[in-house]
Amino acid sequence: MSLKSKNNESCLMKNPSGKDFLPHHRKDKPDYRRQACREPFTCKVCGMLVVPGGAGTEHRNHCPNCLSSVHVDNDPGDRAADCGAVMEPIGVWVRKNGEWAIIHRCRLCGTLSSNRIAADDNPTLLMSIAVKPLASPPFPLGLLEQRFSGK
Repeated sequence: MSLKSKNNESCLMKNPSGKDFLPHHRKDKPDYRRQACREPFTCKVCGMLVVPGGAGTEHRNHCPNCLSSVHVDNDPGDRAADCGAVMEPIGVWVRKNGEWAIIHRCRLCGTLSSNRIAADDNPTLLMSIAVKPLASPPFPLGLLEQRFSGK
């Protein structure tokens, strides 16, 4: 798999033996592409202490309470993004297999990402995000009534 950052510089390099390694400027950052992140973190938005257990997945990447994330990856698990800003949940979508995923947008740079929902995610907030487009359509709701009433 080729991992590229926004400026298309390779985030993953080969050493002379042919094995993957991280560039010098990345050695201080963990790499979770091949192993699960089991580190707890404190949500930058709501302050909740988030622990991996209960997520139903090996890769906890957002707060189960407010569904916010932090822009740390260019590609899932690489920890190569230097942005570090909050990524807010702006929508949900359904994958081919029926699994829901949250769409996050970075508040600083606007990057969009998709993250699987977790078993302990706030169901009320997930539904609120899912129905938001229906509550604020891009046209007056009266147009629907006119169209379907035959007037």
